[in-house]
Amino acid sequence: MSIAPRRLALLAPLAALPLVLTGCAGASGADDGTVDVMASFYPLQFVAEQVGGDRVTVRSLTPPGAEPHDVELSPAQVSRIDGADLVVYLSGFQAAVGDAVAQTSPAHVVDAASDTTLRPADHEDESEEEHAEHEHGDLDPHFWLDPSRMPSVVEDVAATLTEIDPEGAETFAANAAALSQRFEDLDATYAAGLQQCDVRTFVTSHEAFGYLADRYDLEQVGISGIDPEAEPSPARLAAVETIVRDEDVSTIFFESLVSPKVAETLADDLGITTAVLDPVEGLADPDADYFSIATANLEALRMALSCS
Repeated sequence: MSIAPRRLALLAPLAALPLVLTGCAGASGADDGTVDVMASFYPLQFVAEQVGGDRVTVRSLTPPGAEPHDVELSPAQVSRIDGADLVVYLSGFQAAVGDAVAQTSPAHVVDAASDTTLRPADHEDESEEEHAEHEHGDLDPHFWLDPSRMPSVVEDVAATLTEIDPEGAETFAANAAALSQRFEDLDATYAAGLQQCDVRTFVTSHEAFGYLADRYDLEQVGISGIDPEAEPSPARLAAVETIVRDEDVSTIFFESLVSPKVAETLADDLGITTAVLDPVEGLADPDADYFSIATANLEALRMALSCS
């Protein structure tokens, strides 16, 4: 189910991995007796932190403020994966992480793709040439934007942490139940907030919001496809312009971690506004978290779609 066999540059460092790991043995574990968790990017880091509480030390393989799709790993990061008590990642989303997990031996692994059915990527508005240029393949990885899909990942992380640290079982179970309830409450808030809207089509800089659209009966239109770095063709831009006019779209959404230039240029040409719709792939604001970003996204959508 690989979405992006994108980076072969990692293979050379991995070929010399046994020497690297020998020199770093024991360096990656948590020194304070907590469970050492490596998470591949922010939403999975958030789940591990919330479920594990003070019994875990969680580090992300994607630096704060970085766009996670194309993350590459240093030999030191690969070593930390190998020595971690638990690695939480999404297979097919970050090629470098998937390669490192496959070629190392972390004690426990939670693959979030095993907890949810990934939806097909939207390619109906792309030419065959454009589709071929998009290296993420045919599955949309952004499941975490549908909060109803998150409790299954929460439960899997809690169960695996319990295997590693049985003494923390009650803590993990209680934290997991509380977090799952928050996701369920957020899902209900989204459903109510997006039920009565004058417009049900929203335009984004790239197609990261398919799960959200499916869950709440909206239609997502992406200027680019699943890959945020893909350059839209003139034909694609013309198609989006037509949709904006036909569907009375008032806002084009861009993201906090990706350049807004294309979205802003198109909005200027059409005489409409822009706003941020965050795919929650990473944190641009250290004071934010999954739920505060999701709440801001809901308000942005309600305004753009004229919801009552």
